[in-house]
Amino acid sequence: MAGQTILITGANGQLGQEFESLSANFPQYRFVFASRQELPIEDASAISTIFNSVKPNICINCAAYTAVDKAESEREQAFLVNADAVGHLANACKKVGAKLVHISTDYVFDGQSSRPWKEDDPTHPINVYGESKRAGEILAMQNNPATIIIRTSWVYSSFGKNFVKTMIRLMKEREMVKVVDDQIGSPTYAADLARVIMKVIKAENFIPGIFHYSNEGRISWYEFAIAIKRLVRSDCKVEPIRSSEYPTPARRPNYSLLDKTRISTVYGIHIPDWKDSLSLCIEELRKRKV
Repeated sequence: MAGQTILITGANGQLGQEFESLSANFPQYRFVFASRQELPIEDASAISTIFNSVKPNICINCAAYTAVDKAESEREQAFLVNADAVGHLANACKKVGAKLVHISTDYVFDGQSSRPWKEDDPTHPINVYGESKRAGEILAMQNNPATIIIRTSWVYSSFGKNFVKTMIRLMKEREMVKVVDDQIGSPTYAADLARVIMKVIKAENFIPGIFHYSNEGRISWYEFAIAIKRLVRSDCKVEPIRSSEYPTPARRPNYSLLDKTRISTVYGIHIPDWKDSLSLCIEELRKRKV
């Protein structure tokens, strides 16, 4: 609605920068962007200070501890940012009557499914990162009923660090890269996710709860890497490997496909195919000469 203030936390991350990029398209809103340095969300007093100053109508929480492997040895820090801080944000929103849009992850599930995950499927995270994100979901909904949680997967952007940019760099530096082919999901272009969230915010029927969003399609990380290779016309060889050949401190879900029926139905969202969105991102990287 016109004249409303939107506070974006984690504004220096992938999604936060996408919101900054599209904010000029929504002159009816006042956007306030707070980076991790400006607003460390684990600091409850810092949250109170900025909420008293900005008086947001909507808070979109893009801040998170996302180092999946590091979280295994930094459990306390992961929970501080992904759970406790989210609880503080939800409380702050409730005090000023603001809505909270919180970003969560497919990692709340264990990957043991043969069909896309629905919002009400039982959660069973298999790593510390997933556990901390699920704890954040629970606190957000407990502390502020006017909360929308959007679970997403395999997020990438022309901003920040992500799989797409890493692959492009490695394909320039190496003759061959190895990528796992037994983890299945669908990528999410952060620019698409930002546009979807703005559509949700603009809707007259703001319906709290959990929603799933990613781009359409079903691929492995290996197939994603092959698509990147083709789009950037790289000569680098991409070789498929099993997850067991690439051990990591944190286990990853083998199956991360999310069922997007609910967000499509409730908010009339059109969901682009992952191939189209990847092409747009590569084009954006070319334009910005990144």
